[in-house]
Amino acid sequence: MAACRLFLFLIVAALAASAGAQTPVPLDRVLVVINDEAVTQWDMNEQRRIVLSQLKASNIQPPSNDVLDKQVLERLIVERALLQFAKDTGIRVDDTTVERTILRVAEENKLKPDEFRKVLEREGIPYANYREDIRRQIIVQRVREREVDSKVTVSDAEVDNYLATLASQAGGEDEYQLSHIYITVPEQATPDVVETRRQRAAEALAEVRSGKDFAQIAAAYSNAPDASSGGNLGWRTAARLPSVFAEIIRKMKPGEVSGVLRSAGGFHIVKLADVRNRNQPTVVDQTHARHILIKVNETTSEAEAKTRIDRLKDRLAGGAKFEDIARVNSEDASSARGGDLGWISPGDTVPDFERAMVGLAVNEVSAPIRTPFGWHLIQVLERRKQDITQDRRRDQARQAIRQRKSDEQMEEFIRQLRDRTYVEYKSDER
Repeated sequence: MAACRLFLFLIVAALAASAGAQTPVPLDRVLVVINDEAVTQWDMNEQRRIVLSQLKASNIQPPSNDVLDKQVLERLIVERALLQFAKDTGIRVDDTTVERTILRVAEENKLKPDEFRKVLEREGIPYANYREDIRRQIIVQRVREREVDSKVTVSDAEVDNYLATLASQAGGEDEYQLSHIYITVPEQATPDVVETRRQRAAEALAEVRSGKDFAQIAAAYSNAPDASSGGNLGWRTAARLPSVFAEIIRKMKPGEVSGVLRSAGGFHIVKLADVRNRNQPTVVDQTHARHILIKVNETTSEAEAKTRIDRLKDRLAGGAKFEDIARVNSEDASSARGGDLGWISPGDTVPDFERAMVGLAVNEVSAPIRTPFGWHLIQVLERRKQDITQDRRRDQARQAIRQRKSDEQMEEFIRQLRDRTYVEYKSDER
């Protein structure tokens, strides 16, 4: 569903970007050079439309034009820096991957491919533009996976400490609905720059405390990517809260706003909208399954992977043992166990895999199934109902800690990338 929401949002963004695309374009001019790539007034105008559409969709009053332009230009600089970094470090996304992602978005919205294209056409969104929006999103996600997520580790001791903290709290684990304002500070900023940014944060806090809408102030002041959605962070457990305000949030009441908080990356203001409890027993239908995976990557094409999985399916149909085929051919860690994935709970696998697995009878082998990882054959061994409350709590704790670390490290990665990106302004835009 997260992917669904992301790409539906891209429809709004693409609509804004395509608005007026058929009208005459005045003589363009270069506003800024990012490393060796120029950003023009046309680029600026298109990105501005995207941001305005985001604000409109969130019912947030846009900031003044000069503030909005500064935010839009900064967003363009960060995006171009990320895409250039991806290109320079060998990250590529082929057309097949883009088309398969769009197909998955259509399926999640219960639309056939031709119906999805018609939706785009009705909204005035050129399909080629939408495809490139998707490509850019996938590229940025791959940068995050390689440069940040792959380096995040969570120890058993961290999980134990987190659960021990929860156990000491009456009523169990809470989730917090939050919004924030984030004023960034460059990595090697001078004391004068730090003080200027602190004063800006103080001005934002004063505006909020004077009674102005928090979302509107976030849109006007915040440097975070979520500024155009009013700084909305959604629901987060304590483990997923940025360290700088994790303890403070626990002491706040719904509706309260923190003071200015300092972190390594800058200054923060956080608003607590609501709190809810997650301490409920979890009983689920589990599936014991095994699989064979043939990956699609730089060395194995889509056609080659499909041919290989088809041949393995034929061998199984001819009487070969699943576990023997998996040990020799499957391209993931489960191959050593004959493809055994153990007991799987809802949500443990990607949607394409789960849908196919749920539809199988016990001992049945699936047809070849395509997921973002490649081509699979799946066999269901048995099913059961299971109280997984304790296991799920550990998994949720580990995931929440991992996500919080990932968010913080991605924020730091972007800040460092931005600091070392050559930016030359060619006009009065700042």
